[in-house]
Amino acid sequence: METGGNSLPATCGGDGSKRRVFYFYDPEVGNYYYGQGHPMKPHRIRMTHALLAHYGLLQNMQVFKPCPARERDLCRFHADDYVAFLRSITPETQQDQIRALKRFNVGEDCPVFDGLFNFCQTYAGGSMGGAVKLNHGLCDIAINWAGGLHHAKKCEASGFCYVNDIVLAILELLKHYERVLYVDIDIHHGDGVEEAFYTTDRVMTVSFHKFGDYFPGTGDVRDIGYGKGKYYSLNVPLDDGIDDDSYQSLFKPIIGKVMEIFRPGAVVLQCGADSLSGDRLGCFNLSIKGHAECARYLRSFNVPVLMLGGGGYTIRNVARCWCYETAVAQGVELEDKMPPNEYYEYFGPDYTLHVAPSNMENKNTRQVLEELRSKILENLSKLRHAPSVQFQDRVPDTEIPEADEDQEDLDGRWDPESDTEMDDAKHRDEPLPRTPVQSMKIKRETPETETRNQEEAAKIPLDDTPCPPIPDVSPMSLEEPTAVKIEQEAINRPAADH
Repeated sequence: METGGNSLPATCGGDGSKRRVFYFYDPEVGNYYYGQGHPMKPHRIRMTHALLAHYGLLQNMQVFKPCPARERDLCRFHADDYVAFLRSITPETQQDQIRALKRFNVGEDCPVFDGLFNFCQTYAGGSMGGAVKLNHGLCDIAINWAGGLHHAKKCEASGFCYVNDIVLAILELLKHYERVLYVDIDIHHGDGVEEAFYTTDRVMTVSFHKFGDYFPGTGDVRDIGYGKGKYYSLNVPLDDGIDDDSYQSLFKPIIGKVMEIFRPGAVVLQCGADSLSGDRLGCFNLSIKGHAECARYLRSFNVPVLMLGGGGYTIRNVARCWCYETAVAQGVELEDKMPPNEYYEYFGPDYTLHVAPSNMENKNTRQVLEELRSKILENLSKLRHAPSVQFQDRVPDTEIPEADEDQEDLDGRWDPESDTEMDDAKHRDEPLPRTPVQSMKIKRETPETETRNQEEAAKIPLDDTPCPPIPDVSPMSLEEPTAVKIEQEAINRPAADH
């Protein structure tokens, strides 16, 4: 089947087999609001969910309402005082905490808004919940489009991200898998995740991103990890206008070699949609199909995958992309003609799933791409074999009860009265609202470049200290017991053989 604006074939790699897919979604997530004019709109998650419902994709997977991460769960990576600050800060009290706002980099790119901590708990709970399901072998692919906030650091917010749900999910996966691969196709460098695992050989991070005078200013090809983690951080710095074919000429050889050498037990894929053509903050020229080809390729290795969201600021295209990538996870192809849905007016005038790339110049020359590919493959060749990890008293799996929404009325989940503003031209030029705090890290079209201070990189203890479980209570009402599904899994499962 042909779809508009796609330069890649509908299928790749001869992998058409079905996968068990679990999907995490909280109906309230679209109500959180960063503020007028702010590019980050959680409303895009609700739009994605509406497309999944009307394309009939929800019936092909189990749907879970994530249980919110507790404060102590977040402290597995983040500093106690930072998490306590996120829990306590409100729009009404922020004027009394100017020093703390500045210390934790909260206030401009990362504003204080109503329900901020609940929002963090929700999206982190979905990513950790997906990791637990994969650990238990209950699914092949877990999806949390509300997650993927890859810039958050141990002690500070950054780039619209407050809690790094990716790091928390990877720590959960490391309880069961010897090695975890992190792949980031957001247009921005996955600095928070790379920094967290910069000195370990149990996590390999691979980030494809715009590099240069662009937020966050990190991710040089020469940044390869440190100490035991040397060569386990791979960065693929790209220039403006990269298209599907150029992108895949790097992605497939690099990831193919990573899978061969590193042999991960699980993969975490951050599917930031700001690398799509026409993104409000982006400058790449990928089609939705070209973006999704990354997910399709990783799926073909038959390794457990956790798929997460991330950036994406032209929200109609974000919803299109993540809907299509959910279909890729399931191994089905969708019609290009979009079914009527609650947000149909967003997708005019064509009302199609796919959009054509632009005619912008691709500044990534063939010679530069070949040199970059050769350099990265050379670095990979220095890893002789996958590292071996001795497991003894293995960390028990966290058990996270989720609310199963398969039986709910899916057509009644969206309230048109609660929609945020349309992603139209009248908001394109609005500046971010200023607060008394002047952030040093600005995620905009022309941000200031920063240099990573590697001495301050977060050191993650990869020992056998168990992660406290996320709460046993569903956020749903106790009067709705039929909507709660609790997984009765043995806590101490034997370590997987790799």
